[in-house]
Formats: sequence, structure tokens, C-alpha cells
Amino acid sequence: MKKLLALILALAMVFALCACGAKPAPAATATDTATPAPSEEPTTIRVGAMTGSTAMGMVKLMADSTAKTTQNTYAFTLDSGATTFVSALAKGDLDIAAVPSNVAATLYKNTKGGVQVMAVNTLGVLYIVERGNTVKGLTDLKGKKVYATGQGAVPEYALRYLLKQNGLDPDKDVTIQWCADTTEALSYISKDASAIAMLPQPFVTVAMSKVDGLRVAVSLNDEWQKLNNGSKLVTGVVVVRTEFAKKYPQQTEKFLEEYKTSVEYTSTNPSDAAKLIAENKIVPAAPIAEKALPGCNITFISGTEMKTALSGFLKILSDINPQAIGGALPDDAFYYGA
Repeated sequence: MKKLLALILALAMVFALCACGAKPAPAATATDTATPAPSEEPTTIRVGAMTGSTAMGMVKLMADSTAKTTQNTYAFTLDSGATTFVSALAKGDLDIAAVPSNVAATLYKNTKGGVQVMAVNTLGVLYIVERGNTVKGLTDLKGKKVYATGQGAVPEYALRYLLKQNGLDPDKDVTIQWCADTTEALSYISKDASAIAMLPQPFVTVAMSKVDGLRVAVSLNDEWQKLNNGSKLVTGVVVVRTEFAKKYPQQTEKFLEEYKTSVEYTSTNPSDAAKLIAENKIVPAAPIAEKALPGCNITFISGTEMKTALSGFLKILSDINPQAIGGALPDDAFYYGA
């Protein structure tokens, strides 16, 4: 019994010494409590996309999801405006969404880092169109009226910036008449043979199918590239809720892989992709969708290249109007995987 007692006391001393030498467990912080533990349990990823160019690169992923051939399980929602997705992301009712680039930055600021941008999915989709042959470049807009949509958003800021870069004062040298929507702009073009307008794809192609002689005079994306300022005219991006990305890291990465594959399919199989676009009512008919696709500048840019392209563009928007991106440039945490 004495030997057994001595052994127990010896072991107790060893455990006590080990405990003294061990580092204390870190105290839980508010961040630790708020950050969900990573989980790879099956989950349905709720994805939203605006109808138009931002959703066109997603149609193959949507079709594969319906056919149950994707690694992840998805539930897709399409809507014509970004407001629906902003609210849903903020409330946690959506996990991933394709939205305008400045909306992503504003949402990041308003949710205090609640979303991250995963990829650039659409570059410049804006075009100057006319029925005549008077416009060869932006400098030819001096003294003319331009009907346009997108006041207070990326279209306005992009147009104003490019006009200034081409030596024009957008408030004095050009008369910009802002329209409530593309339908209103189309009505002016239809009635006035000399009318000039700035319209987005795929609506440019829709308008060309309705108005004889309407042609693309200038691509704002091409004009932006000529500046060689290190940025890109980023129209649309894909964002993810930060909490979701942390909780489901593997599913998030799988989404990026499957989405990239979908974008590549759209680029290399325009005819088949156009049918899917029409089926999802993103564009009225497959022939129009196929004709519009090259001008939609659908892309997939992620990582450091995404950060360089997007941060430069947001800096330009901020210089024009800080409120366009939520009042301040987003910090590095905004850029997923960069």
C-alpha cells in the first residue's frame, strides 16, 4: 500500500510540473466567438445574379446544378436589380452573388467586412451607339447630346472619367440626358435619326434588332484599355459572405472552380451558351444572346490580378465620388484569396 501511495504522489508531481511548463490556453475573444468553425458538411449554396451580362457566365453552372453534376449543391436566384441581393446578403439569406463592382465595395463598408469579392466576372459593357456616322471616338461627342442610363452608378462615373481623359468637360462640352431605363433611351433613338446614346450590352444588341441602322460607334472598354492606367473597367464582380467563406472553405473553393469552368464554357461555346441564356430569360432570344456575347466582356479574374484591376478602378470611382463606393476604399481583407 505504501509503494502504491508513493507511486501516485510521484505521478501527481509529474503532472503538476507539466502543467506549470505548459502555455495557458488563449482566452476567447469576440472575434473567436463570431468566427464559425470550418465545416465540410453538405450545404446548399444560395447564389444570386443580376439578369444581363453579370449572369451570362453562370448559365452552364446553373444547368449543371439542375442536372446534379456539380460538386456543390446550389440554389440560384435571378433578379433585374442589385437591391434584392444587397439586402439578402446583409441578412444572410444569400451566400454568393454577382453584383456591380461599386455595390460590392459599398456593401463591404456597410456590413463592416461582411462580404468579400471573389472574382471579376464582367468588364466594360458600355457602348456609344448612333444611327449615323458622326462619331468615331469620344472626342467627337463635343457639342452633342448623349442619351444615357445609369446615373449615379458605374455608367455615369465611367463616362465622365473617360470624357475628361479625352479632354472634354462632361458638364460643359457634352449634354448628357439621363434616362430612367434603357427603354426610355431606345424611344429617343427610335424617333430621332441623329440621336446618340450610351447603352449596355446585351441591350445594345436588342436595340440594334429594333432600330434599323443603329451601330456601335465606341466601346468604352476599349477606350479604358487605351489609357493603360493599371486598372480595368470592372462592371461586375462575384462576392461571398465572409462568414460563409470561413465556415465552408472547401465548398467556396469548389464554387470558384465550377464557376470558372462555366465562364470558360460560355466563352468557347457561344451558341450553346446562348440557348441557356435565353432559357433563363436573361436575354429574349438565343440569336440575340449569341450576337451580344462578344460585347459582354464576360471574364473570370481572381487573386492578385483581381485585386490590382478592381482596386485601381475603385480608386478612380472614389476620386470622382467617394460615396459611389461607400465613402472609403476597402482594405485588403475585401479581396478574397489575394
